[in-house]
Amino acid sequence: MNGTNVSREVLERLAGELADLTPEARKAATYVLENPRDVGVSTVREIARSANVKPNTVVRMARQVGFDGYEDFREPFREAIREGAVSFPDRARWLQAVRATGDMGGLYADMVGSALRNIEETFGDIDEATLKSAADTIWNARNVYTLGVGVNNSNARNFTYLASTGMVQFHSIPRAGSNATDDLAWVDQRDVLIAITCKPYRAEVVAAVALAREQGVRVIGISDSPASPIIRGSVHGFIVAADTPQFFPSSVSTIALLEILLSFVIAGASPEIVARVERFHERRLQLGIYHKEQP
Repeated sequence: MNGTNVSREVLERLAGELADLTPEARKAATYVLENPRDVGVSTVREIARSANVKPNTVVRMARQVGFDGYEDFREPFREAIREGAVSFPDRARWLQAVRATGDMGGLYADMVGSALRNIEETFGDIDEATLKSAADTIWNARNVYTLGVGVNNSNARNFTYLASTGMVQFHSIPRAGSNATDDLAWVDQRDVLIAITCKPYRAEVVAAVALAREQGVRVIGISDSPASPIIRGSVHGFIVAADTPQFFPSSVSTIALLEILLSFVIAGASPEIVARVERFHERRLQLGIYHKEQP
């Protein structure tokens, strides 16, 4: 059972007990019922101050509905945050609350745990044949445009940078001083667009994907839901898990997927790719781009 459902059960239980609470505990319970998102990001003193009651009153309220104390009562609401059921600002406030309590070990465990779960969930639903098919589509394209904005801009550019060490048909968009729809002005069915966006979906990415489809481009969508507007109608759609205790979607699975997808492209490419990669790095050595220790 996920944290969202558990916190809802707590609220329902609290509402059912409301009439049996003391007047002061009822004030605390009413505040919680009206501001449930505050519970996961607030200490007992902060909740008491907001409800205009004493901290002990909040603790008694928690015990009356079956919890050992406030921390036990708050846990389902914190779990809802970890599961991504609240807004980005609320997640940021929760992180600050964790730091204030000195519970960085818990944060560390949550971050590592979410990263591992995201990887497991993402690749548990992607098989070798799906990756190979997408890689073949990429390799056979005239041009490959990789589109990401915000946090996904660096992910898209890193994919293009790595691909460009051996191939010339990869382009990151939007280009500097341009916008994605202009960058796709002359694309057609010979080209591929790899588009990346997670909730809340970026409007410019959705618009660029729609334009690309109108022009016959084969779209490879990477998003966090099958209902995503860039997944629906794509030639290849990849769903990445992006849950995190942080206030922004995790990029761990997206980066891993792009790296694996590129490895499939290289594996299925013509033999001269290996020689081109070697020449690329030899050139860097000759130009002194790589640091060399002095003898």
